[in-house]
Amino acid sequence: MKTIIEVKNLVKNYKSKRAVDGLSFDVMEGEILGLLGPNGSGKTTTMNCILALLKFDEGKIKIFGKEMAPDAYDIKSKIGVVFQDVAVFDELTVQGNIDYFCGLYIQDKNTRAEYVEDALKLVGLEENKTQYPKQLSGGLLRRLNIACGIAHKPKLIFLDEPTVAVDPQSRNNILEGIKKLRDDGATIIYTTHYMEEVEILCDRVIILDKGKIIASGTNDELKSLAKIEEKVTVEIPEMNPKQIGALEQIKNVSAVSYENGVLKLVYNRGKNNLADMIKYLDDNKIQYNKIFAERPTLNDVFLELTGKELRD
Repeated sequence: MKTIIEVKNLVKNYKSKRAVDGLSFDVMEGEILGLLGPNGSGKTTTMNCILALLKFDEGKIKIFGKEMAPDAYDIKSKIGVVFQDVAVFDELTVQGNIDYFCGLYIQDKNTRAEYVEDALKLVGLEENKTQYPKQLSGGLLRRLNIACGIAHKPKLIFLDEPTVAVDPQSRNNILEGIKKLRDDGATIIYTTHYMEEVEILCDRVIILDKGKIIASGTNDELKSLAKIEEKVTVEIPEMNPKQIGALEQIKNVSAVSYENGVLKLVYNRGKNNLADMIKYLDDNKIQYNKIFAERPTLNDVFLELTGKELRD
């Protein structure tokens, strides 16, 4: 696989604060790389340095094998950026907005018209192309924002939380569109606050904290870092403190909670935990309804590594 982005020993200081601390990583052609971290971890600074929107103090950045610089327009023409804040022109229609942004890179009118139609189809706005931004819902507006950023068919795309505060239909549409962009050959850097999106989309994940990489790998590789082995949830109408205390003594159980008729147990290791749990309930004649077990999630790993919620 070809290396699309090379970041080597990147350092960025804001006066006495080091925002990015010796960061090194590569992004390979055709992959979706999830860039995660709590606020202040260095995600935005890193992206802005890669895009040559910020000067950095040390290190090297190459894109498509060439050194990135503010005036590297040949490189920038192959990049699409969709920032979290929607940036479109209110006085232009949906089609007019996409055409304008596409026209910054594509001069041929026939080619541009074709690209605009492709972008409309990708985000599902064909029926809205004559509308103005103020006539769109929040979800449709975010779809328009994405279309404007990718209409020129860039080889490298930066997506900064593209599904924030959108309805489920728009969210699914956006996620499907991102998959299609990857399938069509684009390389994508993706940031989000929604861990389930990372598990659905990303081929590889980098977790940043305090300007450093604290973990990287595939979803499965990161989940293997979790200290917990399994989580079991049981609906139990009634439990007394003695029963809960007995559960805390079961082998491999690291945490027990009971609230609003729901019992939750966390196991740090072991096999047949669910079977052992059911046997305990049956032996002690404890009535229960639904019961299920789940493996550690990416969110569990994130919390263990950073000690912070993603929205912290």
